[in-house]
Amino acid sequence: MKSRDEIWREWQNLVNMTPAELRRWLDTGDSKAVGDTGGKGESTGHKSGKRILTIKDTKKADLTDDDWAHMAKVVGYIKRHTAQGGPDEDKEHSDWRYSLMNWGHDPLK
Repeated sequence: MKSRDEIWREWQNLVNMTPAELRRWLDTGDSKAVGDTGGKGESTGHKSGKRILTIKDTKKADLTDDDWAHMAKVVGYIKRHTAQGGPDEDKEHSDWRYSLMNWGHDPLK
């Protein structure tokens, strides 16, 4: 298991959208249209994006064990999906990019 220092470093590097950018993104139809909903309406990634905003508004010293666990999950998701490289054409408007953006990472930045 990674240390909190490792999680923090990776989180800082990989979650590259500002809270304002992520908030605006999560309000779009494209954000709401991608990802697995598990039949429950809102996708896992979209829910994660909202949780990321809460974490970003929390001081590091005040993060809970659940926050740290979610941060590790976010880091893992971003690493796995960026490793896929995305589509060969039109990455800008792809579900691959949109899904990553729900998790706080814009691969085109």
